[in-house]
Amino acid sequence: MDDPRFGGRTDPDRASGPVTKDQLDAVAATQGPLPAAVAARLLERGRERLDLGEALLAATDFRRVIGHADPSVNGMAWLGLGDALYRLDAEADAADAWASATRLRDNTATYDAWRRLAGVRVRAGDLPGAVDAYREAERRAPPEDRAEIAARLGWLAKETGNAGAASRYFARARGGTTAGVTQLVVVVTAILSLIALAQQETGLFELLWMERSAVRAGELYRLLSVTLVHGSFIHLAFNMYALWIIGPIVELAWGRRLFATFYVLTALAASTASFLFSGGGPSVGASGAVFGLVGVVLAGTRAHHPVLDRRARAIVPQLGFLVLVNLAFGFLVGGVIDNAAHIGGLVAGLWLGFLVPPGKVPTLRSVWQHPRGAPAERSPMLVAAGLIGLLGLITFGLAIGGATL
Repeated sequence: MDDPRFGGRTDPDRASGPVTKDQLDAVAATQGPLPAAVAARLLERGRERLDLGEALLAATDFRRVIGHADPSVNGMAWLGLGDALYRLDAEADAADAWASATRLRDNTATYDAWRRLAGVRVRAGDLPGAVDAYREAERRAPPEDRAEIAARLGWLAKETGNAGAASRYFARARGGTTAGVTQLVVVVTAILSLIALAQQETGLFELLWMERSAVRAGELYRLLSVTLVHGSFIHLAFNMYALWIIGPIVELAWGRRLFATFYVLTALAASTASFLFSGGGPSVGASGAVFGLVGVVLAGTRAHHPVLDRRARAIVPQLGFLVLVNLAFGFLVGGVIDNAAHIGGLVAGLWLGFLVPPGKVPTLRSVWQHPRGAPAERSPMLVAAGLIGLLGLITFGLAIGGATL
């Protein structure tokens, strides 16, 4: 017996010719399995209705297809129903529909369902749930979307206080390596310091520390190599912990290249100050460079007002007090702590942070100019002036101190 709902044939899977609107309307009012051709036409009409703003009618089409034996067809029906419900401002029901799509065997709708579910969770404030959803989406993302998904995971990790993961995701989004520069510096410094502490007969301390007569003799590499060795395990642990906390803030706000530049320049400035004003024996440690990064953050946040994540917002207000405490302690204990290096690094960092705005995150000014939150624009001339000016001051200080240039 012919059935007009399926193109006039008893076996609708072999139906030929287009399915009319009346036939689709009749099918939408029925129950039971649908042939693939009719299900596909209902999905197509549902999308057309969504494009026309007829979300309620679209939801009817998508609901009729739900339960189809083909996971891809079923998944697209759940995905479409979620889209229709979202257009109807039923966001919780839309999230349930998209979640249903993700519970099916992987199909053509799975990736899009995870992405939509992640967006709903972000808007609901469920950031850990959003991270989980974006990770699932990242596993299934086509190559052209992976950088965008990685960037979103980076911002979520940053907002939830996981700076290390944020650095890895942002690096992945840029197509670089997953390890941040901060982690690389910490690992290299820790390895060399531990070797020097455990095997002092190797002479690694003497080779790398900042010894003033050696610098005067032309061994200028010591101005930087001093950051790679430390006087004790506690000294190493304190400096690396501070770098692990402060470094990612600088790296995420200013970028990996400027982080590396800041670290090197403030280390050189700290060693130059020590060379000029400390009369004691050899110096070791990365404290001057760490103080430099603190100076970058202190000046940069006050001069440029970058939009920071929760973790950074909790840390930055404490930095000024911690700097004062450390400097006071250094003066109290006398020659044990090289306060000249700390002050030199700090002043250099303040200079750089004031002149070089963070270009990887929005600032209050950039948000005002670009409401969508574009990162701040940097003047190349201003950046160059800040870097060259500091290098010139370091060179001048070494010349005054009698170093061979």
